[in-house]
Amino acid sequence: MAVIRIDDPCDPRIAGFRDIKERDLTGRQGLFVAEGEVVLNGLTSPQSLCRPVALLLDAKRVDGLAEVVARVPDDVPVHVADQPILDAIAGFHLHRGILALGRKPEHATLAAVLAPLGPDAVVVAACGIGNHDNMGGLFRNAAAFGAGAVLLDQTCCDPFYRKAIRVSVGAVLRTPMATGLDASAMIDGLERAGFSVMALTPGAETPLHLMPRGGRVALILGPEGPGLSPEVIARCRPVGIPMSGGFDSLNVSVASGIALHHFTRQA
Repeated sequence: MAVIRIDDPCDPRIAGFRDIKERDLTGRQGLFVAEGEVVLNGLTSPQSLCRPVALLLDAKRVDGLAEVVARVPDDVPVHVADQPILDAIAGFHLHRGILALGRKPEHATLAAVLAPLGPDAVVVAACGIGNHDNMGGLFRNAAAFGAGAVLLDQTCCDPFYRKAIRVSVGAVLRTPMATGLDASAMIDGLERAGFSVMALTPGAETPLHLMPRGGRVALILGPEGPGLSPEVIARCRPVGIPMSGGFDSLNVSVASGIALHHFTRQA
C-alpha cells in the first residue's frame, strides 16, 4: 500500500476533499464523498457499483484499515494526515477520520435497470423525496429486504449526497438505480415491464396486509407532508398502512420498510 503523506491542508493533491460541506451543495462533477469505515467497506467491496478515486485517512487509522485499503486498486492514491490537518482540509472536525472520493456509476435508463430483474422482483420508486436522511433510509431498506432497484423521479434529492450515503450505510453504492425520471413515464415503464404499481398513501382503502404477494411489484412513495400527487395516485393501486391513536402517516423510510417486508417475505 503506497501512502502519500499530507502535511499542508492546501496541498493540491487533496483538493477534491477540501471544504466538504460547502461542496456538498454544489456537486463534484460525477464524484461523491464517502465517510466512515462502514461506507468505505461498501465502496471497496465486490458488490459496489462505484469506483474509489482517492482516500484520505487519519494517520492513526491506517494500520487498522490495512485490509480494507488493500482492496483499493493500485492507481487510487491513499493520502494520510494527522487529525488537525484532516480537520482543516474537511472544514470541520472529522471524528471518523476516514474519507474517500468515489465516482458515481454511469447513468442507467429505466428499461436497463428493470430488464435483468426476476419474475417476483420488488422495486422502490420515489417521487419528491428531498430529505437526505429519508433518501438514505430508503436505500438501506431496499438493500436489507432485497429490492431489485430504486427509482427516483426528477424532483428527488441526490442519493450520492454524503449524508444520504452515510445513513444508507453504503447501500446507495451497491443498489441498481435509475434517477431523474419523469413520474408518469416511470409508471408507464414499470407497467410495460409487467410490474403491479402500488402507491403508498394514507388515504387508501386497501390495507397493505391484505395485498397478495408474488409477481413483479413496484412501491411508489412520496414525501412526508404533501405525499404523492393525486395524478400519481390515480395511475397506481393505492395501498395504506393502518394505524392507531389518531396517526395517519409514517416517516417515509419507515413506511418503505414495512411495505418491503410485506412483499419480500413470503408467508
